[in-house]
Amino acid sequence: MNIDVRGPRFGAAVTTVVLAAVLVTGSGALLGWQALVFAVGALAGAGRSPYAWLFRTVVRPRIGPPTEFEPPEPPRFAQAVGLVFALVGLVGYVWGPLWLGLAATACALAAAFLNAVFAYCLGCEMYLLLRRTTEALR
Repeated sequence: MNIDVRGPRFGAAVTTVVLAAVLVTGSGALLGWQALVFAVGALAGAGRSPYAWLFRTVVRPRIGPPTEFEPPEPPRFAQAVGLVFALVGLVGYVWGPLWLGLAATACALAAAFLNAVFAYCLGCEMYLLLRRTTEALR
């Protein structure tokens, strides 16, 4: 079942704000929250994450029904990639070195920003590239 393309983009906008706040405050707890959001999106699907729920219940009723859809697999993969960066960032913030937490969080922030502002999902593009590569190798 395909998903509304605006949902993951909204999630990326919220993620951008959260990760920017992590970089400004150095809050490992806030990064832990974002890691949990990524984990839910990766395991249950991007359409079941807390930010997707917020989009469905608060935003979509105000902006109208979707006109464009996408398969759920690329955004789900992107959530898994975000989870990896958030977990590496947590390691850096909690146990050190701090530069690791800053760098991993900044990388995740850059990817979320690209999706939120330019509708360019790096994790989705990685998924499609991996899929084409594995199909070509068969």
